[in-house]
Amino acid sequence: MVHLATVPSNAAAKQGSAVEGMENIKIDEPADDEPTASVYGSRFATQELPQHEMPDNEMPKEVAYRLIRDDLTLDGNPMLNLASFVTTYMEDEVEKLMAEALPKNFIDYEEYPQTAEIQNRCVSMIARMFNAPTHDDADNAMGTSTVGSSEAIMLGVLSLKRRWQNKRKAGGKDYSKPNIVMNSAVQVCWEKAARYFEVEERYSYCTEDRYVIDPKEAVELVDENTIGICAIIGTTYTGEYEDVKAINDLLIERNIDCPIHVDAASGGFVAPFVVPELPWDFRLERVVSINVSGHKYGLVYPGVGWVVWRSPEFLPKELVFNINYLGADQASFTLNFSKGASQVIGQYYQMIRLGKRGYRSIMMNLTRTADYLAANLKQLGFILMSKGGGQGLPLVAFRLDPANGHHYDEFAVAHQLRERGWVVPAYTMAPHSENLKLMRVVVREDFSRARCDTLVKDIKLALQTLNDMDKKTIESHQE
Repeated sequence: MVHLATVPSNAAAKQGSAVEGMENIKIDEPADDEPTASVYGSRFATQELPQHEMPDNEMPKEVAYRLIRDDLTLDGNPMLNLASFVTTYMEDEVEKLMAEALPKNFIDYEEYPQTAEIQNRCVSMIARMFNAPTHDDADNAMGTSTVGSSEAIMLGVLSLKRRWQNKRKAGGKDYSKPNIVMNSAVQVCWEKAARYFEVEERYSYCTEDRYVIDPKEAVELVDENTIGICAIIGTTYTGEYEDVKAINDLLIERNIDCPIHVDAASGGFVAPFVVPELPWDFRLERVVSINVSGHKYGLVYPGVGWVVWRSPEFLPKELVFNINYLGADQASFTLNFSKGASQVIGQYYQMIRLGKRGYRSIMMNLTRTADYLAANLKQLGFILMSKGGGQGLPLVAFRLDPANGHHYDEFAVAHQLRERGWVVPAYTMAPHSENLKLMRVVVREDFSRARCDTLVKDIKLALQTLNDMDKKTIESHQE
C-alpha cells in the first residue's frame, strides 16, 4: 500500500466484479423515480461505487452518505491504533467549534482577523512554554502555525540554510555545499527536508545499545558548511529525549557557532509538564528554533503544527512574503497557502480549557499508564527499549528476549494482535542497528488503564497462541 495513487489504465478501470461472470447476472432495477423504503432498497445499493470516473448523474445525499460511511467501516478503529501519536479524542464542545470553523480559510487574515489573532495567542503561549526570551521588545520570539511538524521542520531547515548562506556570502565564501547533522533515528520528514532543499545529511548513527544522538559525535561532524544540528525531544523509535544540553555545552566549550533546531514534534507538549526541570528549549543558548505537533500530545485532531524562532535574527526576512491580494497587507511564511482554521481554533480551546494544570494531569496519567504497561510487558518476558518514569515520551518500545529462543518474531506477535483489532507496529531499528526488531505502544489520552489491561491480556494470549504453533504454520499464517 502506498500513499501515492496510480491512475489505472482504461482497461484496468473497466474490470468489473472480482468474481468472474457476475456482470452477466441481470437484476431488475427500480426506475429512477421509483420510491424505495431505504438506502438499501434503492438502485444504488446494487451498483458498484464509482472508483475511476465521476458519475454522470447525482445521487440522493442520504444515499451518498450511507454508502461512503459503509465503505469506511473497513478502516480500523482509531482508538485501537497504538502505532500513531495522533490525537483520537476531543471533547464535544471543541468538535462543535471546529465544525463551525470548517468554511474558514485560515490564510485570509483580512476576512477572519479574530482567527489570526487566535493563532498569535497560541504562538505566544507555546513560545513561553518553551522559555523563549520575552525581556526585550526589540528581540521578540516569532512563530507560526503549520499543517503539522513536517511543514514546521521544512520551514526550520529553510531558515537554517538561508541564514548560513547569507553569512557565507557576506564573508565571500563558497555556499554551495550545506550539510545538517542529525541522528539516524530521525523521522522521515528530516530526510525529505534535506533532499528537497539540497542539504547533505550527516548522521550520528544509532547502535544496538544507544538509540539517540551521541552529542560528542554530533559536534565532531560539524564543519564550516554545517547549517545546524537537529536534536529530538522524543524519538519516533523509542520515545527517548536526546541530550540537547550536552550538544549545546560542547558547542559553547569549543566556540563553534552552530545553531540547534529542536524537533519536539512529540515531546513538546509532554516534557514541559512531566520534566519541567529538563533543559532542552530556549533556555539553551544555541537553540534557535523549535517545532511541535499540536495534533500529537497537543491534543488536537490531525492537521496542526507549530514552529517558533528565538528571535527575528534566525528567520531571514527574504523568506517571508508580503501579499495584499486578500484585501490587506499580510506576511506569509508557509509552504502551502490555503488551509482550514479549525485545527488552530481547536488548539486554542485545548490550551485555555485545560491550562497548565490540565495538561500536566493528562501527561502525568499517560506516563503512569506507560510505566504500568512496561512493568506488565517486562513480566511477560519482553526486553524494554524505552525509558520510563517520565524520562521519555509516554510510550513503551519492547522486543522479544532472544535468550528465550522463540521460533517467532515481533512481526508475528503484531500480526496476532491485529486479529483482535489492535494496531501495534513491529519494525526494525534505525540504520546501523536495523538487525534489532521491536514493537511500540503509544499511550495517548484515550488509552485508559482498563484498555491497557485488555491489551496486556491480548498480548499474553498472542504469545500463548504463537507458542502452540510451529514455525511453518506461523509463516503461512502471516502470508
